Amino acid sequence: MAAARTVGGPCQAWPEDSAFIREVLDRIGDKWTMLIISTLGAEAVRYSDLQASIPGISQRMLTQTLKHLERDGLLTRTAYAEVPPRVEYELTDLGRSLLDAVMAMAGWAAAHHAEVASNRAASELTGIGRARVPVSTPTD
Repeated sequence: MAAARTVGGPCQAWPEDSAFIREVLDRIGDKWTMLIISTLGAEAVRYSDLQASIPGISQRMLTQTLKHLERDGLLTRTAYAEVPPRVEYELTDLGRSLLDAVMAMAGWAAAHHAEVASNRAASELTGIGRARVPVSTPTD
């Protein structure tokens, strides 16, 4: 019988927090969250400017992600009583504590863009990384 194998990691180190760790990593690792945090950086940004700065994000997804980040205390929302109404978002100290990690990951993605794109193209040609379809053999 094979011995049980365990791998260390955050879920091993803090087993009582493993579900919460997964939940937080799902939130901060989400592509829209990372782009919003990196776009906000060190200054307050209006909703419309934020949307214009993040290609491909829908109004619904931006609104939903901002609400989640505000709920988790990573950013603040300030509405100004003006005509037309103005709303700005700004990272909290907690949100700014993620900025270096987010920028490092974005930098890694930019630095390795060509290599990852090449690997993806090669995978499309070879089928590596795709589910295998069982090959049936003819029977007589």
